[in-house]
Amino acid sequence: MTAPVSVPVATLGRRLVGLAVDWALASAISAGFLGYEPMATLAVFALMTWLMVATLGATIGHVVAGLAVRTPAGGLPGPVRALARTVGLCLVIPAVVWGPDGRGLHDVWAGTVVTRVR
Repeated sequence: MTAPVSVPVATLGRRLVGLAVDWALASAISAGFLGYEPMATLAVFALMTWLMVATLGATIGHVVAGLAVRTPAGGLPGPVRALARTVGLCLVIPAVVWGPDGRGLHDVWAGTVVTRVR
């Protein structure tokens, strides 16, 4: 059983914009340092996502799209929740399976929610 979500869940469109921005940045970083290598891009994406969500509660893509990652009560996720969320996101399937509350399985696993902040 998961905790009830007290913050508004972001729309799918905004989440996809944020994801696209983050993936483009990770691609540019990995291409600049390592050439085109898909697994390197995934590693850069994962590290960037985990560090930023753990410390700031949002990635660069989230900020661009006006989103933030929070706990259902509205707090910052912290490093453990951010790691669980990032692993689920990088596995892809949990990120594309979501429930009636609009949260992806990776967010349910981590106990987080992507919310609109502007």
